Amino acid sequence: MPKKIIRHDGFCPIERVLDVFGGKWKPAVINALEEEGVLRFNELRRALPDVSQRMLTKQLRELERDGIVSRRHFPDIPPRVEYSLTELGESLRPIGRALDAWGAEKMPEVEEARLAYDRTRVESP
Repeated sequence: MPKKIIRHDGFCPIERVLDVFGGKWKPAVINALEEEGVLRFNELRRALPDVSQRMLTKQLRELERDGIVSRRHFPDIPPRVEYSLTELGESLRPIGRALDAWGAEKMPEVEEARLAYDRTRVESP
């Protein structure tokens, strides 16, 4: 039986999906917007206290570019901006729930595997 050739040409569906909501802060931003609905920038910053302003701005722009997050600007004095999930962003909910369930069930096994692996490695001086 011929072996299947695995192509890595940037069109792997899983890879592309992970690019949309992967990374350290995108899932947290999506989760915060799922829970709260609409948040202003500073509310997001308070919800994610470890993220820098620059990184949060970058992640929001990427999510907006991908159609996951909607940015609404109000020309008030002072100006305000609100963020919310789009319909496309809302469609990520089942994926987030599945990842959450998998993590809750399987992360103890992952941690155990990491510890076993690390015990087999000897640090060089």
